[in-house]
Amino acid sequence: MSVLPIVEIPDPRLRLVSKPVGEVDDGVRQFVADMFDTMYAANGIGLAAIQVGVDQRILVIDLQADEDEEGKPIRAPKAYINPEILSASEELSSYNEGCLSIPDQYAEVRRPARCRVRWMDETGASHEEELDGLLATCMQHEIDHLNGVLFIDHVSRLKRDMLLKKLAKQRRN
Repeated sequence: MSVLPIVEIPDPRLRLVSKPVGEVDDGVRQFVADMFDTMYAANGIGLAAIQVGVDQRILVIDLQADEDEEGKPIRAPKAYINPEILSASEELSSYNEGCLSIPDQYAEVRRPARCRVRWMDETGASHEEELDGLLATCMQHEIDHLNGVLFIDHVSRLKRDMLLKKLAKQRRN
């Protein structure tokens, strides 16, 4: 397993619409393992394949919401292959989102509070589930990546410009 380089804005690959995975095989499973290594190394909770330069509909999430007796996050990694949102609630929720491809920049984003999602896991088994809370937010954020959409596309033009200027200044320093 290995840590892959993360693609950062303004790389045009982040605007690609990712292609569906045809068959879940050992290559896909190895890639998923590498995605987890990459996400953990970057202290993220979600990562889409395009963020490491692969335009396939694969994403990984681990909210690491629980802690062990020593206060360390308990890992609960989950891979989503060919995920699709089947429905979303009219009720919205806000979350201060960030992104590994737009380092150290955050903005309040309003998204549906719940969504119903279908996906395959690393064995090729199909799943369908209603998600809510941070998991619903993270899933929508990562599926956006698979569709060439970034979280900054959900904020005002003024806020987006401010974030991009802050990022440019950070990169210069």
